[in-house]
Amino acid sequence: MTQHVQLNNVDHAKVKIRTERSSALGDDRMFAPVFPHEFRHAQAHYPIVFMKDASIGGFRPVSLFGLEEGQNLFLSEEGWDAAYLPLAVRMQPFVIGLIPDGEGGKRLEVHLDKDHPRVNDAEGEPLFLDHGGHAPFLQDVTAVLEEVHHGEQSVAGFCRLLDELQLIEPFALDVTLNDGTQGRLAGYYTIHEERLYNLNKDELGRLQESGALLPVFMVVASLTQFEALVRRRNDQLASE
Repeated sequence: MTQHVQLNNVDHAKVKIRTERSSALGDDRMFAPVFPHEFRHAQAHYPIVFMKDASIGGFRPVSLFGLEEGQNLFLSEEGWDAAYLPLAVRMQPFVIGLIPDGEGGKRLEVHLDKDHPRVNDAEGEPLFLDHGGHAPFLQDVTAVLEEVHHGEQSVAGFCRLLDELQLIEPFALDVTLNDGTQGRLAGYYTIHEERLYNLNKDELGRLQESGALLPVFMVVASLTQFEALVRRRNDQLASE
């Protein structure tokens, strides 16, 4: 259950946010959305794949943290074992609110999911200073939400172009773990590499001009991280 409210320094003066990483705090997730401008950082740690998202009427890129639902192989007793956290993970438990700015556009508001396990009044990072101003943590959160908002605006066009160029194809990954367990990761999509390497000059130009060329190759590079995911799962099983 979620309860989104507009954040303010009266009702939420004492609210604190726990920032450690654990399953109990909502980090037991298999994947999270990732935006093209952060692919360079994400690909060093996670496979980047695509999934169909009805909310935007097309594909959406996500970073994978596990091989099955509810599994995050980057979580340990020490926290999150990766140097880069995707923006969609870092923004929790906050939500982007958009309201009219009076000039035909919309202004970003910070909303809070009051029911999120990170939200409490006892421990964590405060949101407001004693005099009501924004605490440094909330300033950082606002910057993250603005970056997510801009990233979200780029996703549909990015994926639509890849789809038009026939660069997205379904894939399945068969996995055999050291204990003999077998499984298949399916329902996701990746870059059609043969098609990518045979694009003509005009098609490559479209990718370059749109800023999509580098992110596409970052997706391709990220696929090597599947080996690391399997290794993490094997290490996890060995320690149980």
